[in-house]
Amino acid sequence: MHRRGGKRIRMDDPPPEYVNPMTPATPMMDYGGQSVHEPEIPNVNYSGFNVGAVANSTMVEPPREEPEEHPEDDLRTPSPAPTKRVTRSRGRGGDGGYVGRLAESPPPPPLRRRGRGGRGRGRGRGAAPPPAYSPPPVLLPGDDENSLYNILRFNKTDISQVVDMWIEEYKTNRESALVQLMQFFINSSGCRGKVTPDMAQMDHTLIIKKMTQEFDEESGEYPLIMSGQTWKKFRSNFCEFIQTLVKMCQYSIIYDQYLMDNIISLLTGLSDSQVRAFRHTATLAVMKLMTALVDVALLTSVNCDNCLRQYEAERLKARDKRASDRLEVLVAKRQELEENMEEIKNMLSYMFKSVFVHRYRDTLPDIRAITMAEIGIWMEKFPSHFLDDLYLKYIGWTLHDKVGEVRLRCLRALQPLYECEELKGKLELFTSKFKDRIVSMTLDKETEVAVNAVRLVIAILKMHPDVLTDKDCENVYELVYSSWRSVAAAAGEFLNVRLFRCDAPAPPPARTRRGKTRLPNTPLLRDLVQFFIESELHEHGAYLVDSLIDSNPMMKDWECMTDLLLEEPGPGEEALDNRQESSLIELMVCCVRQASTGEPPVGRGAARRQAPALSKEQAKLVSDDRARMTAHFVVALPALLDKFGADPEKLTNLVAVPQYFDLELYTAQRQEANLALLLSKLRDIVGAHTETEVLEQCARTLEALCAERSAVYSRCNVARATTTDAVVARYREAADDYRSLLEGGETPDADETFSLVNSLRKVSILYQCHDLNDTDIWDSLFEDLPRAGEGGAAQLPVQALVYAVRACFYSLLWAAQAAEARGGAGVAERLAAYAAACRALVAGGAPELREEAYVSLCDLLLLFAPPAGAPAGPAPPDRPVLEADGQLCDLLNDFIQEVVFVHHNYDGQDERRIEELHKRRNFLAAYCKLIVYNVAPVRRAADVFKHYIKCYNDYGDIIKATLSKARELNKLNCALTMQLAMQALFADLLERPPPHRALPEFAELKELAKRFAVMFGLDAVKNREALTALHRAGVAFAALDATPHAPPPRLLFLEPLTEFCGKLLRQDKRQVLKFAESRLGAASMQWGEEWAPLAAYRAALLADAPDERPPPARRHYTRRNRGQNDEEDGDDNVDSDPEHAG
Repeated sequence: MHRRGGKRIRMDDPPPEYVNPMTPATPMMDYGGQSVHEPEIPNVNYSGFNVGAVANSTMVEPPREEPEEHPEDDLRTPSPAPTKRVTRSRGRGGDGGYVGRLAESPPPPPLRRRGRGGRGRGRGRGAAPPPAYSPPPVLLPGDDENSLYNILRFNKTDISQVVDMWIEEYKTNRESALVQLMQFFINSSGCRGKVTPDMAQMDHTLIIKKMTQEFDEESGEYPLIMSGQTWKKFRSNFCEFIQTLVKMCQYSIIYDQYLMDNIISLLTGLSDSQVRAFRHTATLAVMKLMTALVDVALLTSVNCDNCLRQYEAERLKARDKRASDRLEVLVAKRQELEENMEEIKNMLSYMFKSVFVHRYRDTLPDIRAITMAEIGIWMEKFPSHFLDDLYLKYIGWTLHDKVGEVRLRCLRALQPLYECEELKGKLELFTSKFKDRIVSMTLDKETEVAVNAVRLVIAILKMHPDVLTDKDCENVYELVYSSWRSVAAAAGEFLNVRLFRCDAPAPPPARTRRGKTRLPNTPLLRDLVQFFIESELHEHGAYLVDSLIDSNPMMKDWECMTDLLLEEPGPGEEALDNRQESSLIELMVCCVRQASTGEPPVGRGAARRQAPALSKEQAKLVSDDRARMTAHFVVALPALLDKFGADPEKLTNLVAVPQYFDLELYTAQRQEANLALLLSKLRDIVGAHTETEVLEQCARTLEALCAERSAVYSRCNVARATTTDAVVARYREAADDYRSLLEGGETPDADETFSLVNSLRKVSILYQCHDLNDTDIWDSLFEDLPRAGEGGAAQLPVQALVYAVRACFYSLLWAAQAAEARGGAGVAERLAAYAAACRALVAGGAPELREEAYVSLCDLLLLFAPPAGAPAGPAPPDRPVLEADGQLCDLLNDFIQEVVFVHHNYDGQDERRIEELHKRRNFLAAYCKLIVYNVAPVRRAADVFKHYIKCYNDYGDIIKATLSKARELNKLNCALTMQLAMQALFADLLERPPPHRALPEFAELKELAKRFAVMFGLDAVKNREALTALHRAGVAFAALDATPHAPPPRLLFLEPLTEFCGKLLRQDKRQVLKFAESRLGAASMQWGEEWAPLAAYRAALLADAPDERPPPARRHYTRRNRGQNDEEDGDDNVDSDPEHAG
């Protein structure tokens, strides 16, 4: 896209100094922690800028470069600005060409300012950030309650009435009214300085300098950043006041060559101030002032067009009917409106170049965000002037800002522009230059920025369909699988626009083989299935569904989905292949799940404790969707199960559909026949299939259908009993046949072994959801477990024993639940026998049996642990209890040391490696839960904690969570357990040649000590007892086997122990040091190289904590030892006096 003058605006690269968006437009200096921006622009009157020439010229504002530093520049000061207004005639070129020359180029670069030493004065420079809550405003002595600032601050009067009163004052005495307005801006910045009538005649730079001196040095607050509802309302009133003032003065006062000149000059100077409060407040005021002037310009433009239309209508009348005086009035009125428009454009251009151009790169993110928000409003309201590459480039450059809020304002500024079709031509060049940056922002780390970036890409796609490449679209496609739900939903909208739309002329509807017309969503569903297959993320179908279900109605078109699966393709129609059918079924079941529950998939929604409840409207929508889904699948599901009954993958998904039914509809719609047909299908599937996934879904579906309060409970309960009795009978038959063969000395063949294993698998799976204890199969299930633990020869296959262990575990849980509800005996005996068998299996069973028995033992210890505070002794007979004694804890610990904390080599087998890691993490989590729930003593976790560093990538999160929970239970025990872990790691070092610092194992021990020390936090008082005990235990360990004239063999252990010294209080350090000297004896006075760990430990204990270090004595600076290192001394000085740096 070419400029009107024929040249191309270069928008590729920002100015050189914009590489860091936090860098101000001119050189910075350190001024009390805040930046020093450009010096005040001399009060050159804005009317001198020929805005039309700038907007239509082919010249580009050159990049602002760092001016060379010349000695004379430091001495040069801006000359006082002329206070007399430049008239319109001079603005149109009546000044001998001076103004015309100004119009051809941007304002001259500001001069470099020499920095001042010392602390910065003024609010916001080097001050601490504001507190989370600011107190409400109150009147202080000397405040004028009738000032504009206090009226708006306390929200006393309607803003239009305030402006009316000020206008009346201005008409009476404009100097006094101007002083009030200037005072308002000064007070709104948080400055309590007074603007006197005499100051109104002073140069504005002198006024600003005097007000700067009035700031409170200690406070870092000012109204725009203070929190609380009152200050939030003030910020709103501040902006509304400026816009209302301009609106009510738009017909005369803003053109009187006095008000706007002074206000713009003052605000321009304040916006360039070194004081952040002045700069922030003035920039906001100027931006809102420009927005208000844009509104005036729009109204003036409309009036000018109306005037021109009236003039043309009058001119075209016949001569005898034409009123010549009216023509003259219209010409004069039009000329006045054009002059007013020119005047407003001059104001806008001057403020843009004097304020915006410098502040859009301010070091304060809030200021940068304000500029981007307002320029978007100007472009949307006044595109004829502002929607130009000369202005668009600033938004494009700021898209690279480091602060998310600023990037967000840029995107929100661009979005309404791309939604307006009339502005398409003016955005072509900008789109071509910054499209790649906008697309890359869809991956922004800030969620809100990414969402708005995707929406902007959608708007670009609608306006310029050919601009986005396939690679750009693929980057957005992948976001439908994002873990952030808002980003995924926005990406789903992009998919709807790009792929899933029906706006193209639709071909005549296809028909199935039996003549049924295909529904309109059929081609879209085919495209969805193909997209899902090509994305190659088949385990994440629920995420794709969640991205589209709220924005595309095809996700709830159940009839269309089932027609694609059941109906035979008609002539000219392509049938779905096996992979497409599986994908469609998976997506359909995900849609069923989300439509009937309203819950997003795991990882997309908030945590369960934080998840908000559904509103009434959402609950009503979910209820209606569930009813429609149930009404359809009650009829269609049996046919689907018939067609795909032989495919386990498809069947696993289809069998899960009834779990989301509204069961009351079976009776309300008289669908009992379909219910009987479904129950019959489920019974046949359980009898015919052996796949674990299919059987588990069948068990869950039967459990959902047998809800006790539903109207179909009795019918479903009978069907469940029939199914479970058939499974148990088949197991009894297979077990009896297998045992008979073993007793007869025969070897069962493969068919008999498969029958036994398969029947036990079904029993264990059904036991998870249904109580089978009424079938009395405990004795048969438990019979072979003791012999398996003893290593007997005559036993069931290992896989069958695994299922038997699992079935017995669930049998115990159902029995305990029944005993608690109705009372019963025998559970305690079964629990003791089962626990003994599992102990034997963990100690010496096959690997699969060990793992299953270990998990069962850990879960039983949690479920049957003695209640907290229970007296020691035998448990009551009606309350089965399983205690974690020392032998059992040792057994479980040995298991995780052998199975979990070992290195496995899975070269080239990533999938298997991930599966094995997941299984080992579950083993570790089962053991750690015993610690967390106080079932096993905390010290039993020492052998787990010692692997924290070595196995951090695999188990670091689990170990860290266990550490945190253990500290909550008992800080002292946790600290001693940390010490035991470090001792265990050091003991491993002692098994090798003499330990030394260069060993990687010793570095691991020191890193472990650092991590443990961090866990104690910053509150030394709460951790006092625990830390002291940790040090005493560590010193005692280091002093073991000490001899009179040689260092103890474990003395090196003091070196990692030093990491905890900084957490001790000063008085505790002395006590620990005395304890160490008493344990290590007089030999500790022999300071050889071998005693270096003790020397380091003593030095750490003798050093005061940084927050308790007393101020150094004055002689520390005046008396130095000969040869003392000056650089180290200087560092001490800086630490003691942070304000000394200049």
